[in-house]
Amino acid sequence: MGPMRFVISLILIATASAQIGGPTNGATQADWPHYGGTQLSWRYSSLDQINSGNVKNLAPAWIFQTGDYAENLQSTPIVVDGTMYLITPRARVFALDAATGRLIWQYAYSASRAGIPGSEGNFVQNRGLAVSNGMVLFGTVDNHVVALDGKTGREAWKVAVDDPRQCGCNIGAAPLVVKDKVIVGGNNGDGAHRGYLTAFYVKTGRLAWRWYVVPGPGEKGHETWKGDSWKFGGGAPWLTGSFDPDLNLVYWGTGNAGSDFYDHARVPGTDKGATDKSRDVNLYTASVVALDADSGKLRWHYQELPDDVWDFDSSYESILIDREIKGRMRKLLVHMNKSGLTFVLDRATGEFLGVFSVPELQDWITGITEDGKLVGRREPEPGKMLNYCPSVGGAKSWNSMAYSPRTGFLYMPLNELCNNLTATSEEGKEGNPFMNGGFELTLPPNRTTYSHLDAWDPVTGKRMWSYPYK
Repeated sequence: MGPMRFVISLILIATASAQIGGPTNGATQADWPHYGGTQLSWRYSSLDQINSGNVKNLAPAWIFQTGDYAENLQSTPIVVDGTMYLITPRARVFALDAATGRLIWQYAYSASRAGIPGSEGNFVQNRGLAVSNGMVLFGTVDNHVVALDGKTGREAWKVAVDDPRQCGCNIGAAPLVVKDKVIVGGNNGDGAHRGYLTAFYVKTGRLAWRWYVVPGPGEKGHETWKGDSWKFGGGAPWLTGSFDPDLNLVYWGTGNAGSDFYDHARVPGTDKGATDKSRDVNLYTASVVALDADSGKLRWHYQELPDDVWDFDSSYESILIDREIKGRMRKLLVHMNKSGLTFVLDRATGEFLGVFSVPELQDWITGITEDGKLVGRREPEPGKMLNYCPSVGGAKSWNSMAYSPRTGFLYMPLNELCNNLTATSEEGKEGNPFMNGGFELTLPPNRTTYSHLDAWDPVTGKRMWSYPYK
């Protein structure tokens, strides 16, 4: 498909009816105030004007051309009080009248990636912005956070998060607004970089807190890293998190450890081959973490992929729902990583409650135990080409799931692709790419379709239906 050159205001909205448990503020109505719809990341609207009976009559109401034809449109527009805010991959920001498409204001951010390690091959990306307290907030390719006046589009403040010439990092995801703060993660989970989350005060841009994914000396979890490997440990939390205001907890998925495909330099004990990889290796990479919203302190963690050597990072969205399990109403967090393993946790405590696997093809493990441990790990070997399904592109990637309180199902866009992967064993250089391997995507054998949209029940772990597409 060629570049997408416009935005069409076709919004499909599920019909509303009786809901299956869950906090009522997980659904949106006239507005779409957050990247995930609300901070619970349901991506569900309770509006019911459009339904299965009249959806065939939809037609374009207006068309707006952004003029930015790089890398398609990757963002979810934000709609607040009738104004639609949109950002393009090259950080051009537009405020539109959502009913008519009339341009209210526009802003163009200017950034240079010159001299940044590994930047030559990076594609341009920006997957969304946030709106709060009259400000429009977004991250940039040169690792800044920018706040614009929501009425005029004028720059209110701009703050540098880190020096991209040193860390090789940037911000490609939508920020998460939590009370008086805006929180951003960062890219370069596949580089020699130590990932982190950073919170700034919305009004001023002043630093509120920073939490590092990879713990330093003296911090809990530092013992899960060999030598000085923590300095380049990866783990970048490169997508958008969620927030539970009742628990005052922020939830975020973290990326894979660096290097991606070779672990002997970072995992304690691998020289002897005796490392227990069933739990807590290279904390807090490939994990879901819960942080106190006010202080950024870690409250709990759950590592989904101890010693991830497949680039199956856990960076993706956390869906927060309340459902009954074994006769008891629980506050749940549902999270899928790139491998397609989908974990159900108690979001108050991090307790493991269940797991299920969604891809039709997977051969990197032989299975997973009832308590969430990986069985039969098939790991890359330096200099040897091995084929894995799913690929590093993932059964899931940054395309979000959705949750319907009407049906109680999760809706998932999924891929069925494999790759030939060959690991290497070089040392990392700060800020530079640090995958230690290369791969080539391959189609799985004996299939005519390579994607499917599924509906899954997160409580039973059962697939309810699947729609294949090419």
